[in-house]
Amino acid sequence: MIQRLYRSRFFRFATGLVAGAALLAACTQMPQNRAETAAMSATPSAAPAAPAPAQLGTQWGEGIESKTRTIVTKRLSEQPDEVASVGYNEASAVRRDVGNNPERRLNLQLAQGDVEWSVLDESNRPLPLQRQRRGDDMFRLAGVEGARYTLRFRNLSDRSYEVIATVDGLDVLSGKAGSLRNGGYVLRPQETLNIEGFRKSQSEVAAFRFATPGRAYAANTEAGDVRNIGVIGAALFELEEPQAPRRPRRDATPPQPSAFPADGAYAPPPRYRK
Repeated sequence: MIQRLYRSRFFRFATGLVAGAALLAACTQMPQNRAETAAMSATPSAAPAAPAPAQLGTQWGEGIESKTRTIVTKRLSEQPDEVASVGYNEASAVRRDVGNNPERRLNLQLAQGDVEWSVLDESNRPLPLQRQRRGDDMFRLAGVEGARYTLRFRNLSDRSYEVIATVDGLDVLSGKAGSLRNGGYVLRPQETLNIEGFRKSQSEVAAFRFATPGRAYAANTEAGDVRNIGVIGAALFELEEPQAPRRPRRDATPPQPSAFPADGAYAPPPRYRK
C-alpha cells in the first residue's frame, strides 16, 4: 500500500517536473519568437522605384523645302576652331539634371564669339539652355514630344566657317555617324544658317521633331546608336577664302536724316575683324 502510494506520489512528482520543465522551456522560447516576429514585421518593405523621366530623341519628320548646292572649300586647319554639344530631354529630366537655380542662356558663343548658336522652337524663339551653376556639364534644353525645332548659326564675323552638325550622333547632311572628317554647311560672314532637319536631297530636309526614343531616327537606321540619343553637336572650321570680297560695313543706300540718331532701342551685335 505504501509502496503503491510512493510510486503514485513519485510518479506525480516526476510528471510535475517534466511538465514544469516543458512549461519553462516554452516560456523561455516565447519572448524570443515574439521578438523575431516583431523584428520581421518592423522591417519596411522595399518602396517601389520612382519612374525614370521620359527620354526624348529626334524623329525623321515631314519634308521641308530647303535648297542647297555643293561647293569646294578648304579648311585653314584640320583642327576645329570649336566643338560644342547641347543635351536635350523632357522637361522634368532637365530640371533634375540642372538643379533648382541653373545658369540660363538663349545661345552659345562659338569660335571666340564669332558664331552664335541657338536652338529655336516652332515659333522661331530660342529655347532656354540650362546647366548647373557650379559645374562644367553641357547645357541642356527641354523639349516637348512632337514639337519641331531648328538649329541656327549666326556668323558675327568677317570669317567664313564650315559648320558640321549632328543630332543623336548622326550627321545632319549624310545621316551617317558624326565625324569631324565629314563635310558641312558653309557659313559666310555676317550670314545666318538655319538647319531645319536631316537632309534628304539638295532641295528638301526631314524636319527635326522631338519624339520618344523608339521613334528617333537614330534608333531606326543602321548608322544610328541609341546610346547617342539626346545630344546635339556642332563643330566649326574656319575656311580659306583668299579672293573673297569683303561685305560692306555699311548699307550702300544713303542714310536718311534722323532727329534723334543716338536713340537706338537695343545694342547691335559685334562685327569682328581679323
